[in-house]
Amino acid sequence: MKIIILGAGQVGGSLAEHLASEANDITVIDIDGERLRDLGDRLDIGTVHGPCSFPTILRQAGADDADMLVAVTNSDETNMVACQIAHTLFRTPTKIARVRESAYLTRTELFSPEAFPIDVLISPEQAVTNYIKRLIEYPNALQVLDFASGKVQLVCVRAYYGGPLVGQELRQLHKHMPNVNSRVAAIFRRDRPIFPTGDTIIEVDDEVFFIAPRTHIRSMISELRRVDDSYRKIIIAGGGHIGERLAETIESLYQVKIIEIDPERCQYLSDTLDSTVVLHGSASDRDLLVEENIDEADIFLALTNDDEANIMASLLAKRLGARKVMTIINNPAYVDLVQSGAIDIAISPQLATLGTLLAHVRRGDIVSVHSLRRGAAEAIEAVAHGDKKSSKVIGRKIRDVHLPAGTTIGAVVRGEEVFIGDNDVVIEAEDHVILFVVDKKHIRDVERLFQPGLTFF
Repeated sequence: MKIIILGAGQVGGSLAEHLASEANDITVIDIDGERLRDLGDRLDIGTVHGPCSFPTILRQAGADDADMLVAVTNSDETNMVACQIAHTLFRTPTKIARVRESAYLTRTELFSPEAFPIDVLISPEQAVTNYIKRLIEYPNALQVLDFASGKVQLVCVRAYYGGPLVGQELRQLHKHMPNVNSRVAAIFRRDRPIFPTGDTIIEVDDEVFFIAPRTHIRSMISELRRVDDSYRKIIIAGGGHIGERLAETIESLYQVKIIEIDPERCQYLSDTLDSTVVLHGSASDRDLLVEENIDEADIFLALTNDDEANIMASLLAKRLGARKVMTIINNPAYVDLVQSGAIDIAISPQLATLGTLLAHVRRGDIVSVHSLRRGAAEAIEAVAHGDKKSSKVIGRKIRDVHLPAGTTIGAVVRGEEVFIGDNDVVIEAEDHVILFVVDKKHIRDVERLFQPGLTFF
């Protein structure tokens, strides 16, 4: 697939890295020559230096025969105009744009063939807000992902000493919990993937990925670690777009405070939010945190745009007694350094956004894609199309599907029915199949499984 990416920042660079490793023809455009040189030195991609929305620059990048344009610059206006030009001058089939400003997003009539012809809108702030909201709903989880419109969830939990299943073989799970429909999709032990079998023994500090219907998630978590009480008091550092959206989403359910350093933004938040308490000051101000009873906070969320400020505020909050700390970190090099230490969960905005982008780039009918383990693995929801003659999966039991190495089928969703961990289930047309891919070099092989052959009309 020939893809042009506008913007060589965190999201554009991460997307280029993912797609270049899968034998796509990638060209990145940016006005920052240094960023382009860095990407070009690391990846087998083309680069074009110049304004991303200029027709001459787009043509130089190969827009005449591009299959897709992905506009993820820091400017909403540049992204929107570039999609318009790609449509009008080059008839680019698929146009994806990152749009942040709610003033645009709330006017849906703007995004149509008659106005700005954008096929897919990506809102990073909303993606991150949804991601954090799911983590708040499940106090013990490291990652929570939705599939099949929320009917099924994939959850990552770190196994703690004292959990009922720790030290036990996986086959004991179904004996111990016969009424819980679940499957362990993968285990990461000391950063190495383990392909789970019935005699695999769960060890302390294992990161266990399991898939289950939404109604069974809490029961499954309780098997792997002590269950924490639900959250009540939440402090958010940073009243930007993400902090505002999160507070607006959860303030009716929790006691929420926002710490914001900009006085004008504080006034805006105070006028906009209903029950959230807005505090003017620095989240790294020890006296302010103590005064606001940080030792009683169930969660401290550092959501500013400054990685270093987020890390320092989080470390201080943890030392002063915050029960759990979650931190947004944009620099991937920092994530592994801080997670599992004083900072409980490091959140990568570009990985949260990347899954939405990848779902529209993958071949076959891919509904959703989620990066796991900071991009080391992926969970994919694919729809099976065709019939027994044209499809490699339809009409076959799960055990008989020829999956690439390191790939498992965790669940099959058929309408309102959910089949999990049953190798005798026969995949039917239009089933939603959730797969876990530990080795990303096999992504293309997984895609081919869900591409109908020539006999499919």
